[in-house]
Amino acid sequence: MSMSVGAHSSYDEPIATGGNREDLSDVLFDVSPTETPFITLAKKGKSTGTNHEWLIDELEEPDENAHVEGDDAAPEDAAPRDRLGNYTQIFKKHAVVTGTQEKVLKGGGIKSEMAYQVARRMKAMKRDAESAMVGTVNGAKVPGNKSTARKMGNFQSYLTGTSFQGGEGFVAPTGNGANTGTAGTERPLTEDLLKAGLAQLWTQSGGNENVNAIVGAYNRGIISNFTAASTRYVTTDDKKLVASIDVYDGDFHTVTVTPDRFSDPASLFLVDRDYVSIADLRPANTKDLAVLGDSTRKEIVWETTLEVCNPQAHLMIAALTTADA
Repeated sequence: MSMSVGAHSSYDEPIATGGNREDLSDVLFDVSPTETPFITLAKKGKSTGTNHEWLIDELEEPDENAHVEGDDAAPEDAAPRDRLGNYTQIFKKHAVVTGTQEKVLKGGGIKSEMAYQVARRMKAMKRDAESAMVGTVNGAKVPGNKSTARKMGNFQSYLTGTSFQGGEGFVAPTGNGANTGTAGTERPLTEDLLKAGLAQLWTQSGGNENVNAIVGAYNRGIISNFTAASTRYVTTDDKKLVASIDVYDGDFHTVTVTPDRFSDPASLFLVDRDYVSIADLRPANTKDLAVLGDSTRKEIVWETTLEVCNPQAHLMIAALTTADA
């Protein structure tokens, strides 16, 4: 059947050139990932200078301790405490919106273009910080000068030979933020490797039994194939197959496994959340910049640093393969 002769249709009033209005949803769809697991689990602290420092201590190894009744005191000079430090890093984003764009009617439910742009840049800046702390960027700390930006040392750079497990030929960081070491030859993540890491963590640290594993997508899937997954089954009520491990119950620790899109995909970080902190010198804030022409300008600034309260509370399994052979 054809259209009636002389009928005025929607084809006669196209949206671009005719009289019909566009049908634009007031919902804006953005699937960009914004989760930052490492920043979320860390404690929130405060810095009062650009070189944020903290102290760590360690008990001496157990020794034979037997004394004659009534003997004199024999004072022992304990080992000195160690001081660690990290530099604050300035994260910045800018938003510039013309006067016209701020006033025109916008789709996607956006009322203020500037408010929208500031919000999205805040999220982007948090992703930058996550990557700076556990990502693949060169993570050694940099003191900075008048022409060089300060940089915080990343999580890896504060680990040592006992808290950094790499492949063959690895060189551990010195543990003071000055370098990130060398991961060594890649090898696959196995359950035995994870168990050995957890045993090492228990040996060196009296921290929490509950720790977090921060890991990339590929090795998150590998963990789901560990032995613990074989004991799972589907209830007839749920009619749902659970094929992943969210919590790994080991001999020494209960591990909450969290995938992180912005962490080093070749590394697994075992993190005791009580011993890692994000220390803000200037919490994330927005300020107006001088008007230049017919536009509004804002700057978003966050000056913060990473405090690895005691490196022995954590462990990193590095040099992991990130794809099937």
